Order: sequence, then structure tokens, then C-alpha cells
Amino acid sequence: MVAATFAVEAQKLIEYTSGMGSRDPNRPEVWILYQNVVATHEGMTLKADSAHYNTEENSFTAFRNIHITLTDTTFIFGNRLYYDGNTRVLDIWADTVVLIDGSTVLKANHLTYERDRSTAYYTLWGHATSDDRTLDSRQGEYDSDRKMFYIYNDVNLRDSSMLLVTDTLLYNTVSKVAHFESPTHIYSDSSEIYSELGDYNTDTRFAVSFKGSHVSNQGRTIDSDTLYYDEVMEFGKARGNVRIYDSVNDLTCTGRYGETHQKYRYSYVTDSAHVLYVSDGDSLFMHGDTIYVTNDSLDQLSTVRANYKVKVYRHDAQAMCDSAYYSATDSLLSLYKNPVLWYEHYQCTADTIELLHDTSGMKRAYLRTDCFAIQQVDSARYNQLKGKQGVVYFTKGDPDYVDILGNAQMVFYITEDDEQGNTSLVGVNAGVGTDMRIYFDTTGEASRVVTYDKPDMQTYPVSKLPDEWRRLTDFRWRATDRPRKPEDVFVW
Repeated sequence: MVAATFAVEAQKLIEYTSGMGSRDPNRPEVWILYQNVVATHEGMTLKADSAHYNTEENSFTAFRNIHITLTDTTFIFGNRLYYDGNTRVLDIWADTVVLIDGSTVLKANHLTYERDRSTAYYTLWGHATSDDRTLDSRQGEYDSDRKMFYIYNDVNLRDSSMLLVTDTLLYNTVSKVAHFESPTHIYSDSSEIYSELGDYNTDTRFAVSFKGSHVSNQGRTIDSDTLYYDEVMEFGKARGNVRIYDSVNDLTCTGRYGETHQKYRYSYVTDSAHVLYVSDGDSLFMHGDTIYVTNDSLDQLSTVRANYKVKVYRHDAQAMCDSAYYSATDSLLSLYKNPVLWYEHYQCTADTIELLHDTSGMKRAYLRTDCFAIQQVDSARYNQLKGKQGVVYFTKGDPDYVDILGNAQMVFYITEDDEQGNTSLVGVNAGVGTDMRIYFDTTGEASRVVTYDKPDMQTYPVSKLPDEWRRLTDFRWRATDRPRKPEDVFVW
């Protein structure tokens, strides 16, 4: 047992050679070495101009032109060194201490290197290069076995086209992946990424963010809980509290999942999808299960498409349908499959409804196939217009007149106001014609009716109106479905 213990202890002793040497007269356990000093210890070789070797402590203090070989590819250079042979820890000082590990170079004023962990530490600024990347921080460590940097406090990672700024960073020099767990900004030629937890591959330019995720790219931003973003493909995929904002077109999309394809100029959101589009100072709110947005080659808004359980809100009109399509080129909003349009006091339905806008507001409303317009008079009575087709014409956003084309039917209650401003019903106009035109007054109420081709119109006392005219076929009043404010687009 004694011999074995002695062998282990002997194995730990530092061995050395030098051109000259002598014992320190005040400390006989210390050898003072000069000229071409070379020390070896358990696979490490150390060269210096001079050194002090403490035989009792098994420590080595070296001076000037220090060159340490740790492995075939790992070296350290400095001007002053202390090495503890028992703990196998190196402390090196210089104006610039240099550690070289393959293609990685780390520089600092002071490095501590733990051989048992193959790890270097610095506590007052370090600068590293690895291939064409540079890393700077106030404090950090480098694991030469794992090829991993762990750096913190004022961290910068950069290359020719990217800058990453954070407080704490893990960086693997082989995979080129940076991992961060603190507020981080990544700037590149075409985008800016913000994250509070995630990974960034500096080689492929692919980012993954799990907290506080944000990307901005040429006027478009994405915010979400989790985000995957490919800078090269300009593709982003987001989950949880997704918000895509297009500042060029003043358009915002939100949902629980979304994607943006900048190269192909389209984005979509799904799962409680919502879009807010501001044009000429007016806001359009649209909700659907999935919403697609495309831009043209000049990055101007081209189309918005919403699918399944769609609701639309504008201050001057509201709608619901199964799918909707907005063309920004001609300001045309098309509503498909059981659409309902509400405008002022009126409810309109048809197989398809198309709404044309200009800078003053609504310009045309096309009610294509089986159109039906309803206005509530009181709790039991309704004005009604019905026909094959309908076109509503507007002037400066206010309804001017409507044409009912083909099999036109009409039920309109005649009202009269007394001196006190009370309104009473005095009769009902009801009848049919091939086509009809109804004019509106400045309050949006019907003021005059013109019937074309084979008219058959009657005026009845209110109490004498035949039952078949009280509710035209397919009558359905849907006031409870109408969105009264922007957030109502989410209510079904």
C-alpha cells in the first residue's frame, strides 16, 4: 500500500529541465530556474524564460514568453503563470493571454484554466474568434472538450452580417448554435430578432424562441410565445398569442398559430384568427378560423381571405359568412356562403354579397342571387325587399337607392310623424314587379318606390295586410348575430 501511494504521488510531481538553476537561499524547497525552462506534468508541456518550482507545494511559477501545450491542438501563451500541480489549475497573466484550440482563439488579460475540466475562465473582458465569428463579454468560460463557450455580462456575438447582443450566452463552436436565456437581440442585414429564451444557428441563420418572441423584417413584425424563424428563407412559424403586423399596409393579424413567407409574399393565421386593416383612416376588423394575407411584388397589400365562421366589423357596415375575400386592388370585399350584411337599419342576405368601398366609405353593395333586405319597423313588423339580384348605390358613404332585379317583392310600412314627433303607422305598400328601385332619404329611410314591368302594388291598412305579406318566404331576422363593436367578431 505504501509503495502504491508513493507511485501515485510521484506521478503528480512536476518534472522540469532548464539551462541553469539554483535553490532559493531563503526557501530551500524552491528551485529558481533560468534559460529554456521546460516543465511537464501529466501530458502538459510548459515553456518559459524563467520559473520558480516549489517542491513541497508541487507548484510552478513561470515568467515571460510562456508557451503551454495542453493537447495537440490546444495551446496557451502568456507572460506570467502560476500552476498548482495538485489541483492541476493554471493561472496565466499578460497584456493579452492567448488560448488557441483548433480554429478557436480566446484572448484576455487573465485566464484560469482547470485541466481536470479542460475549461478556461476569465473575469474581466474576453475576446474570442472561431472561424469568422467573434465573441466578446466581461466574464466567461470556455470548455475545450465540448467546444462550448458560456459567457455573460455585455455579450456580443458577431460575424460579417449578424450581431447578437445579450447578457448570457452558450455558444458551441462546432454546431455554431448560440443558446440564450436572457433578453437577446439578433441583428442581421434583413431582420431583427428578439427573444428571452431560445437558440440561434449562426451558420444556417435559423432561430428558435420560446419566450418573448419577436421578429421584424422589412416592415413586417411577428410576436408570439414560441417562434421558429429562418432568415435565409424569410420564413417564420409562430405559436401562442401570435401577432403579425405589416406596417407598410397598416394590417395586423392575430391568432394562436401563424406563418409568414416573406419571399412568397403571404402570411396566414389560424385558431381564433383575426385581422385589423386600416385604410384611409377607417378600420376593418375580420375574424375567421383561418385568415390568409398576400402582398404584391411592391409589397403592397393584395388580398385578405378568411375561412369558416367569418365576422366583419366596420363602423359603417358589419357582416358574417362562411368565407370572405378582400381585394385591395379594387377595394372589393366578397362574402360567400350564407352571408349576412348589416348596414345602418338594414339586414341584407344573398348567396353572395360583394361590397365595394372608396375613400368616402361604401360605394356599392352587390347582392347576388336570392337577395333579401329587411328593416325592423317595430317588434312585430318589418320592411322587406326581395328578388333575384340586388344592387345598393351609395353617395359619400350613405345609401342613395337600391335596385331589385328579377321577381322583385316589397313590403314597406308607411309612417307619419305628428307635431310632437311621435311616429305612427298609416298603411302598408306591398306588391311585386319584375324590377324595383327604392330611393332613400338623408336618414336612410325609403322615400320613394318605382316599380318596372308588370307591377302589382297595393296599399293596405296596417291591420288588413294579408298574412302572406307579413313575412316573405325565407324571412329570418338575425339582429342577435350582428357585431355591434369590434370584439363582437369573435362571438358566434
